[in-house]
Amino acid sequence: MSTATSYEPFVHPALFYEGTDQYIEGTVPFLREGLDAGEPAAVAAPPDRLELIREGLGERAAEVRFIDMTQAGRNPGRIIPNVLRKFADAQPSARRVRIIGEPIWQGRSAVEYPACVQHEALINTAFAGRAVTILCPYDAGQLDKQALSDALATHPVVIDADGQTRSTAYGPEQIIARYNEPLLAPLEAAASPFAVQTLPDTRDFAVSQARSLGVSGASLGDLELVVAELTTNSVVHGAGSGTVRIWAESGRVVCEVHDGGQLTDPLAGRRPPSPTQPGGRGLLLVHQLADLVRVHTGPGGTTIRCYLPT
Repeated sequence: MSTATSYEPFVHPALFYEGTDQYIEGTVPFLREGLDAGEPAAVAAPPDRLELIREGLGERAAEVRFIDMTQAGRNPGRIIPNVLRKFADAQPSARRVRIIGEPIWQGRSAVEYPACVQHEALINTAFAGRAVTILCPYDAGQLDKQALSDALATHPVVIDADGQTRSTAYGPEQIIARYNEPLLAPLEAAASPFAVQTLPDTRDFAVSQARSLGVSGASLGDLELVVAELTTNSVVHGAGSGTVRIWAESGRVVCEVHDGGQLTDPLAGRRPPSPTQPGGRGLLLVHQLADLVRVHTGPGGTTIRCYLPT
């Protein structure tokens, strides 16, 4: 079934599948159609899905770029710059690019899910006007009803066993707003206020607390860099001051920075920087270092919460 024809250059269908056969029927012909048309193609999905597609494509699998989404997309905030844009931007002469991206699968945690569904909504903004088709498979037999309902809101086109239809629930802006959830830190979290004069002390505080929670080696250096980038952003772009908090949760260390500013760009930290861009890489770097980044922003301030390994 063709999904490359649309009134808009960018096409973003959701594929609702149940079982192996429907998955193969919904993905392999999509890729073959693109390859036959000379369109570069990539697949970013969990390893078991990648293997199904490789087997289905046979010799033509060599023409497709395969990406393990459980690694490249562990933090959903990395997917647009590191997976989707990275592949699409590397094909400047292509008439159209095709990508299969499966960022939501059974096993994604409840704390990860809001970032995943916001990512799906933001794809529409990130690729508006570009000749790219991104097909997003959803396991309708395993995922809960909320995930499928949200998929209808983040994808204008839905493909299921009955064929292709336009979603009457499409509204990505509503999804971005709905999952802009307040982030409440636990009462036992260590906290330290900061301002421009105390940034070095704040980094020392964060490192000391993280070390006491068992963080060491490269992870400790990553956490220090995350705190440095976020607190500097607060001072330069936020309200000039804020609070950093750190605690342990489910085998990871969590650090968050809250300030009185408001993020107005929903794609902040998700755009690949221009080589000539002098700054604006702080939040992008934070996404690269953290396993997960959650954001809440509004008139009352912004909280950016990062999950890192110990």
